[in-house]
Amino acid sequence: MDGRGDMNGTKEAAATETDDAVDQRLGETVRLLRQRAGLSIQDVASKTGLSTGMISQLERARAMPSIRTLRLLSIALDVPISYFFETSDPAEAPPYIVRKNARRLLRLTASGVVKEALTPEGKGQLELYELTLNPGASSGTDFLQHTGEKAGYILSGSLRLWLDNQAHVLEAGDSFRFPSIVPHMFDNPTQQAARVIWVTTLRQTDTPAG
Repeated sequence: MDGRGDMNGTKEAAATETDDAVDQRLGETVRLLRQRAGLSIQDVASKTGLSTGMISQLERARAMPSIRTLRLLSIALDVPISYFFETSDPAEAPPYIVRKNARRLLRLTASGVVKEALTPEGKGQLELYELTLNPGASSGTDFLQHTGEKAGYILSGSLRLWLDNQAHVLEAGDSFRFPSIVPHMFDNPTQQAARVIWVTTLRQTDTPAG
């Protein structure tokens, strides 16, 4: 047993709980993972480039991570980013299948992003998500850069994808793929929610940019 049941609730509970409760649970997850790894807040700060104050605030739910920040934390704590998702009932998730009602969920309330994991838990080379970006949602204010590849498909709405300081506006039906070493970020500058299928390769040796 990996202990995530103590850190996370079910998808159904997450759908109705308050933003404060979501923030609190995510902060507790970060703290427990850090402690389990035997790392101090200073250790994590050195690995991620984040300030000790920011990490402390995240753990106490006084600040919320962007997707970029969560990615840096996952690298420092040596876990896939999906580890921060609520776990689903194993009885509803056969080894190679994810049922719609058993998707693991991550709500980044401050960023306006909801991520649903479409791949089963466990080791693999790919992670597949469905992202919902509320109006004004973004991956953060800084570019992310690491090894691997990313690809995606716009289901509905619009996505503005920044690649190496160049903005590309993608509409429903558009798709993309790029090496993750290219500095990248994304947002939804419209007044309509966007839904995106997002694919990323897993790498255990990723390092934050700059």
